[in-house]
Amino acid sequence: MIHPDTIRAEAKKKESENFKFRTFLKCHADEKELDWQFLHLHKELFADYDCSKCRNCCKMYKGSIPVEDIDRDAQYLEITPEQFIDTYLEKEDYGINYQTKHKPCDFLQEDGNCKLGDCKPDSCKKYPYTDQPERLSSLLSILDTIEICPVAFEIFERLKQKYRFRTRR
Repeated sequence: MIHPDTIRAEAKKKESENFKFRTFLKCHADEKELDWQFLHLHKELFADYDCSKCRNCCKMYKGSIPVEDIDRDAQYLEITPEQFIDTYLEKEDYGINYQTKHKPCDFLQEDGNCKLGDCKPDSCKKYPYTDQPERLSSLLSILDTIEICPVAFEIFERLKQKYRFRTRR
């Protein structure tokens, strides 16, 4: 598997090829089969992958905290909701939810674990979304994800092999 420190550079080298493969999938892949392929590869690759050794997602994104999670998260950290917001959060651009003030995420600890433990947001728990349905309609976001997540990068590479995808150089 590709090393987390080199993923962005390696993905940039394959940017054109990956976009062409995305277009190929949009035109030729069966949606249900593609979802199954993503899910199967997701389970296989994450079975042996320790995300705490990477955490590129936490390093390169701000964490997104839904309003409905604030009381629970504050209680978990044993602070008031007001302290939680003042210390860690700012309103998202759309003004509905909150995001962490900084990148890397304010909840990322040195050991690679999340300060929020099991209370971390669903968006974090589900990242990189490669086990979610409707992958065919979200292939553009997958292109962003493969620049960050080594497992998502590997899934895309294996799908290219499975579909015998070749680009002209």
